[in-house]
Amino acid sequence: MIYDGLRDWLVKVDELGELRTLEDVDWNLEMGAIVDVLYREHPPYPPALIFDKIKGHANGYRTLFGHFASPGRIALTLGITEEFDHVLEFTRMYHDRMGRCAPIPMEEVRSGPVHEHAQEGKDVDLWRFPAPLLHEKDGGRYLGTGHLVITKDPDSDWINAGTYRMMSQDKTSAGIYIGPGKHGYIHKQKYFEKGVAMPVNIVLGCDPLVWFAACSPVPSGISEFDFAGGLRGEPIKVIRSDITGLPYPVDAEIVLEGEIRPGDLKEEGPFGEWPGYYASPRSLEAVVRVKRVLNRNDPIVSCANPARPPHVLTLLRAITRSAHVWEELEKAGVPEIRGVWSHEPGPRQFTVVAIKQRYPGHVKQAGVIASQCFSGGYQNRFTIVVDDDIDPTRIDDVVWALSTRCDPEGDIDIQRRCWSSSLDPMIHPDSKVLMNSRAVIDACRPYEWMARFPAVAETSPELRKKVLGKYGRQFFGLR
Repeated sequence: MIYDGLRDWLVKVDELGELRTLEDVDWNLEMGAIVDVLYREHPPYPPALIFDKIKGHANGYRTLFGHFASPGRIALTLGITEEFDHVLEFTRMYHDRMGRCAPIPMEEVRSGPVHEHAQEGKDVDLWRFPAPLLHEKDGGRYLGTGHLVITKDPDSDWINAGTYRMMSQDKTSAGIYIGPGKHGYIHKQKYFEKGVAMPVNIVLGCDPLVWFAACSPVPSGISEFDFAGGLRGEPIKVIRSDITGLPYPVDAEIVLEGEIRPGDLKEEGPFGEWPGYYASPRSLEAVVRVKRVLNRNDPIVSCANPARPPHVLTLLRAITRSAHVWEELEKAGVPEIRGVWSHEPGPRQFTVVAIKQRYPGHVKQAGVIASQCFSGGYQNRFTIVVDDDIDPTRIDDVVWALSTRCDPEGDIDIQRRCWSSSLDPMIHPDSKVLMNSRAVIDACRPYEWMARFPAVAETSPELRKKVLGKYGRQFFGLR
């Protein structure tokens, strides 16, 4: 371990020079606007932001934004100490780490700092915590945007931790939106089919590695706690709630213990979401009924501000989705994957796979699997396969390959009736069918006459090395 829990992680982030603190900021739109402007206008990799002394809330009740908006902070979270100078190289490191790690079961302990304060029943007051109104057209204040929603499959021991937006309703309840097909949604369906309430723990701040796991496309049946333990190389310590029977991290800042009941609905939304739109209208959604609140002294609410890209989550989505699609391609037997990148403006909708072609149909195989595998299938729009001389992270390279190696008539396949969600702005407002279409694009040299394809007009690696050595990397703006 490089750090011990969220608060030590913040100390390390500060030592990296990547943490800023602002005081006397209003939760009503100002906080969200600061984050939005900073993350859209700042040069790549803005700092993490702590807001303290928030209007209407006790001093010390803080919010945190931007955990994973720099490779340095993600590397710290994952314990990666090797140097890298390219985001694709870092993605490969994470991909390799996943390939080596095996889930390690969580370890139960009896107590932790989150037990410093407890409120039950009529004493529960969610308004104590600084839930921001993030966007000007949001339907309410969102306490849950950078949190864990912990549920259990009623038919097995599988514990899931996901991030599903949560809007404050009153002192003891919050509306929650869980998209169809998500693991928490499937758990909820199973409980409701049995006619019983689903127990749930909500964690509003914890070890960033656990939230990283909750934001990653971890396969069904594997707990994000165990996945995080595998990445760390030691078990994640948890406490088991005597109310819900579910675990929560020992270093949690705030824990809400409660349940979601069949037929218990309240209006939720709209909310400015990660594709950059208010795509899902105000609608009746499930409600979390909170029975007990636990919190540390001076608690930190972990937040995110999804909006028009780039935003606080786009780099995280790009790296995790790229690495997991890469892994699923290899597990499916697709050889010679040289890189995968889900571009930040469309971190779920625009994926590029670079391969070294080895046989007829290799391109089609890679494109179809990348477009429909678990990690790549949700709300995907475009999957582009390029040759290994193309850097999939460089949009100039990708557009060049599209423009010169793709014949639209024969190289674009359309898939229909695919997995989408109500957050997809292209789904008609009156439609109840949450499916989309997508394109799989072959932007590679034609396999049949690849050897006769025109040579590329560019400096050879040998000549490039020579001029770099003579004039220095700094002259060319390189590190």
